[in-house]
Amino acid sequence: MSIKSFAAKLFAKKIYNDTQKWAQKPVETQQKVLEMLVAKAAQTNFGKDHHFEGIRSHADFAKHVPVRDYEDLKPYVEKVVKGQEDVLWPGKPLYFAKTSGTTSGAKYIPLTKESMPYHIEAARNAILHYVHETGKAEFVDGKMIFLQGSPELEEKKGIKFGRLSGIVAHFVPAYLQRNRMPSWETNCIDDWEQKVDAIVEETYNEDMSVISGIPSWVQMYFERLEKKGHKKVGEIFKNFSLFIYGGVNYEPYRAKFENLIGRKVDSIELFPASEGFFAYQDKQNAKGMLLLLNSGIFYEFIKADEFFSEHPKRYTIGEVELGINYVMIISTNAGLWGYNIGDTIQFTSTKPYRVIVSGRIKHYISAFGEHVIGKEVESALKEAMEGTDVRVNEFTVAPQINPDSGLPYHEWFIEFEKEPTDMNAFSLAIDKAMRKQNVYYDDLISGNILRTVVITKVGKNGFQEYMKSIGKLGGQNKLPRLSNDRKIADAL
Repeated sequence: MSIKSFAAKLFAKKIYNDTQKWAQKPVETQQKVLEMLVAKAAQTNFGKDHHFEGIRSHADFAKHVPVRDYEDLKPYVEKVVKGQEDVLWPGKPLYFAKTSGTTSGAKYIPLTKESMPYHIEAARNAILHYVHETGKAEFVDGKMIFLQGSPELEEKKGIKFGRLSGIVAHFVPAYLQRNRMPSWETNCIDDWEQKVDAIVEETYNEDMSVISGIPSWVQMYFERLEKKGHKKVGEIFKNFSLFIYGGVNYEPYRAKFENLIGRKVDSIELFPASEGFFAYQDKQNAKGMLLLLNSGIFYEFIKADEFFSEHPKRYTIGEVELGINYVMIISTNAGLWGYNIGDTIQFTSTKPYRVIVSGRIKHYISAFGEHVIGKEVESALKEAMEGTDVRVNEFTVAPQINPDSGLPYHEWFIEFEKEPTDMNAFSLAIDKAMRKQNVYYDDLISGNILRTVVITKVGKNGFQEYMKSIGKLGGQNKLPRLSNDRKIADAL
């Protein structure tokens, strides 16, 4: 055992013990976070506008601070972008994480000196929890790659901005710099396909032990490695033992990944966003990710089926239930208040609090009142693939309301790596799994309002070409699993 791996085990034990202290007192921990946030921001523009000086409880907070999305918060953010101080949080942010908005063009999410360390610590602690649980630490001696956006930053009014993953690259601890790949020059390549090719050339002969990124883009990297070496990724990188991912559910990709690698490797799931680092997988065999209650973020939860009502109830951590689909609302030490990040989650455990990401509140299918969410289509595909050698590269689902003939249906666009031998049986297996999960969908099928699932095959690299056509190839960009319209479907 190297000195580095021995030190990692000692540090992992300390971090695990520190985590237990707040995880065992979730309600008290969150109350302290709320009190800290309100006190710290009381003299900001936002704090004065929303009577922070009179907030003593969550009920007070919910009364004075409405739920907002980026568009609603934009007037305050624009003041910060123009260089004003003490608007949403004391002083000025250190950075803006620039993301693509839907209706507002670019979105600028503030990162402050208080919030930035939690982004770094959470990613580190996820790995340390893995080390503590499994005792595996040898991977720290190998090379690590993080597929991410360019670390080159622009500047507005003295505040630097860029992609979150590019900003985080500036905070890699010194003890990891020698192990980290790709090189700074390669990381700065803008064109994603050129970048992946450069990364393949740079890493092919290295001892890669940890690989991290959004599964769909890591898949492209693996395919090009295999093409170059004419062998499995696990043969090219004999010590590759840990895959770290976030952004999308890994399960639809798992069979394809294991085929590309040639063997199974351990994995760690993360739940990061520009707005905060919310959760990470703390146990290999427990469902869900540990919600980070002590990271400068106060959480509220609104039941998804009540979200669009006039005055939905805002639940705190002590009031949530297992298996309910909640919209997650955050208030943070970066100056986001009652902020709807757009993700829906479900709790899988309350001792400690663990979550899974179930979808996006704006990404659903309910053309006929079926209320289908992302988690359901992902689970249905996984169930249909079980016990088969079917492998899927990518997929998305859309309603077909006006077919040329017959009843309407849900159309599944799937790019197969390996097709089912019986496509009709496979589509029926998906349909059966959907009906089992969603009673509204089941009623529509049994009532002859909808017919069963129709699968449309997408040609090789079809989804990559689509993402390229809309300027969202690579990086942190993700394909929606489902849509309530046919914008993506028609493009495909």
